[in-house]
Amino acid sequence: MRILALDTATKSCSVAIVDDQSILAESTSVSAQTHAIHLIEMVQKVVDMSGLTLSEIDGFAVGRGPGSFTGLRIGISTIKALAVAAGKPVVGVSNLDALAMQAAISSNMICPLMDARKGEVYFSRYRHENGNLQKIVLAQVSTLDKVLLAINTTCVFIGEGAWIYKKKIIEKVGPYASFAEPIQNTIRASTIGLLSMNRFKQKNTDNVVMLAPEYIRKSDAELGFGYKNNWLK
Repeated sequence: MRILALDTATKSCSVAIVDDQSILAESTSVSAQTHAIHLIEMVQKVVDMSGLTLSEIDGFAVGRGPGSFTGLRIGISTIKALAVAAGKPVVGVSNLDALAMQAAISSNMICPLMDARKGEVYFSRYRHENGNLQKIVLAQVSTLDKVLLAINTTCVFIGEGAWIYKKKIIEKVGPYASFAEPIQNTIRASTIGLLSMNRFKQKNTDNVVMLAPEYIRKSDAELGFGYKNNWLK
C-alpha cells in the first residue's frame, strides 16, 4: 500500500511517500515562509522522486495536530483536496504520536513536547509495551512547570519544545531527563505515513469532509469572542 503523507504543524514542512514499512521518497524543509507557498511544489517533487503518479497512491495521510493553527489548516486542506481529486481515503495522525514514534525504542517513558507559545506546551506521555507504543496520558496543553511536576521516573523528551526548554527541563527534573537526538525533534511525513498504515489496511479511515485539525486549545479569536460574550451577559 502506497501512502502520500504530509505534515505542516510546525515550522517544518514535510512530504513523503511510504510503502508498508519503507520510505519511497521524502522531502523536509524549514522556512520562515508560509507552507502554502511551497507545499504543492514539494508534493510534486516527492511524487517525481518516487517514480509514481498520484493515481498510483492508495491513500493520503496528514498530521492533524496539535500545532500551528495556520499550518494545520494548510496541511489538512491540501490533503483533503488531493484525496477528493484522486478518490482515495484519508487518515489524520496525531503529531504527538509521530514524535513519540521517532524517539528511540526504550523502556523509559517518552514525553513529546510541542511549543504552544504563551508559555505553554502541547504534550502527552507514552511507553513501549510488548514492542508497541502505548499512550498513557492524553494530548493536552499546559505550562511546562505542570508537565514536569508529574515526571518522577526517567523520561525521554522529544520535539521542538524539548529543544527550546532543554535547560529548564534539566533544572526541574535533573537526572530523570534524557533527550532525543536533535534530528529527531522535526516531525517527518514518513512517520505520519507509517503510523497511518494500519488504519488504511483495517479500512479505519477518516471522513474526508469531516477531517479537521486537532487544536486542543481554542484560537485567540475564539478566546476573544468568548470574552466579549461573557462581558455582554
